Amino acid sequence: MNRINNSIRQITFYTLSLVWMEGILRLNVNGYSNFLSFNLFISFLFSLIPALLFFLLTTLFRKRVSQMLSAVFLGLTGLLFSSQFIYFQFFRTFYSFYSAGNASQILEFRRDIWMIISNNIFWLILFFLPSLFILFMGRKLFSFDRINGLYRGFVLGLIIIFHLTGLSAIWLSGRDMNSAYDLYFQTRDPILSVDRLGMITTMRLDFQRLTTGWSPTQRAPEMPDSDPEPLKEPEIKKNVLQVSNNEPGKTDRKEESVEKQPEKEIEYNTLDIDFEKLMSSETNETIRQMHQYFSRVEPTAKNDYTGKFEGYNLIFITAESFAPYTVDEELTPTLYKMMHEGYNFTDFYVPLWDVSSSDGEYVSMTSLVPKSGIWSFSASADIKLPFVMGNKLKENGYHTAAFHNHSYTYYNRDASHPNMGYKYTGIGNGLDIQGGWPRSDLEMMEASVPEYIDDEPFHVYYITVSGHMQYSFAGNNIAYKNKEYVKDLPYSDQAQAYLATQIELDKALENLLSQLDEKGIADKTLIALTTDHYPYGLDNSTIDELAGHEVEKDFERHKSSLLLYTKGMDPVTIDKPSSNLDIVPTLYNLLGIDYDSRLFMGSDIFSDARPLVMFRNKSFITDKVKYNAATKEFVPRETDSKENYDEYIDAISLLIENKFYYSVKILETDYYKTLPY
Repeated sequence: MNRINNSIRQITFYTLSLVWMEGILRLNVNGYSNFLSFNLFISFLFSLIPALLFFLLTTLFRKRVSQMLSAVFLGLTGLLFSSQFIYFQFFRTFYSFYSAGNASQILEFRRDIWMIISNNIFWLILFFLPSLFILFMGRKLFSFDRINGLYRGFVLGLIIIFHLTGLSAIWLSGRDMNSAYDLYFQTRDPILSVDRLGMITTMRLDFQRLTTGWSPTQRAPEMPDSDPEPLKEPEIKKNVLQVSNNEPGKTDRKEESVEKQPEKEIEYNTLDIDFEKLMSSETNETIRQMHQYFSRVEPTAKNDYTGKFEGYNLIFITAESFAPYTVDEELTPTLYKMMHEGYNFTDFYVPLWDVSSSDGEYVSMTSLVPKSGIWSFSASADIKLPFVMGNKLKENGYHTAAFHNHSYTYYNRDASHPNMGYKYTGIGNGLDIQGGWPRSDLEMMEASVPEYIDDEPFHVYYITVSGHMQYSFAGNNIAYKNKEYVKDLPYSDQAQAYLATQIELDKALENLLSQLDEKGIADKTLIALTTDHYPYGLDNSTIDELAGHEVEKDFERHKSSLLLYTKGMDPVTIDKPSSNLDIVPTLYNLLGIDYDSRLFMGSDIFSDARPLVMFRNKSFITDKVKYNAATKEFVPRETDSKENYDEYIDAISLLIENKFYYSVKILETDYYKTLPY
């Protein structure tokens, strides 16, 4: 009986230790809201399984070895939780085993990581308390006795029972999008998965999926009926007052008789792709299904902005952690000029994905949704990408180049960016910029512009780094360099340091415009600027401080800017909801480049396509509604009746499922090589 009681104490301690670590992580990620929920119960059930496994393994050895192994197991678990904690503080997401395999690149930010560790040392120690406790106090509480075969069989039976109980709890929690069931069996979202399944289960699933080549949503979402009509976004049915043919001035809801006007011929942004022929000759069922899907996506029509900048040079800039509240007439006058004298998109979003900067770039450059769990841009180096800007504009006679003022191998850009059609130069393969971390955007412009300015037409892509965290004057070379410009501003040190980094971006843009002007081509060069993600290196309170109000976390935090500017253009403000997924088709339409809008997951912002902004957890924004897929809550953007919104939300959610699924399949199957381009 003593042996049984001792075993129960050990198993209970292991279980509580794991629940302890899960709880600390949940508190720091989600706060106290919704802490005690059914999701915590699911996490508890699955924590019992590794606890029982710990117990089984440690009872194979003598007491002293068993005690040491217990401390090691709990220490390694504490290391997992603490490293995920640090990673989340840095990138606002959790790493996968795939990312862990590239940890050497993350260690380039070791000074910043050490700062995070120093600032959170209290929480990190808490993750290791169970290991320290059992190391120094274990022998006083537990006997660490070996157990016989029958006893082991009983414990194995408990593991099976608790696993089945956990699966039953998942089934009982529902099978909606982002439910525990959905995250366990069908999709991957690290933030939601940790919340609804726990970190241990999330990492177990991630390991299983990595080793088996699993892909999120193995089966295709539902397809529309096989009719000749293209796949259209659903609309909310509205009652519209129409003019009656009876008494003047009176209205009713009868149909108005209107004489038909001759229809203007509509031209669509499509290429000559015979999907029917491709389907008839395709033996791979997945590829055939993809042909069918893309053949039925509604293409966007050409419009008044089509070809408006035909023949112009194009410079596209992904500005590190740029945000609209950095634009100020005195502090960042060039950004202010570009925003207010160019095309200003006031309802533009750059959602955060799994791999922060790299995924943000991937979305902007490919108009595809990244695959969760891997580095999609790195993986894209092995597939054909004929429709990205580098390859497409090179095909149209443009000189193409890309520059990055950080290590040229970071995120494996030395493989992905040449595959996009660029002569790619960074620190280490030709771009010589001295100084500490981070390096200067201004110096990158000074060094790079002369390399291409005489080779018109040109398309150049920049990835800046001056705006990178950490935002402090002690640890950020650029913030310290520009401190004099912000030291008297009524903001906190972190806010001042962040603004100081964005001043360097402004100086870089000033220099770029100056060089273009001196060459006499400023009015024939279109500059597009957006960001890779919101400045997640800032505390939430600092973001609120800079924005001047409390920023809503699910949608508004990701609200950014897309600036399109060329000297002498007529300013236009665009308030249509849009995101960086829409950049490529929008630029192609403006430049008059032939492209197939059906093959992109975004759409030309100037077209009459219904707007759709998608987020990692499949929340979305349209012109009708903001829908939070994690909480199932929605806010209508107009005064329409709510009675039809459930049907509308379901239909848009299905549309998003398709975009997620077929984006992944393009990457996995090298789909573009099956097309005649």
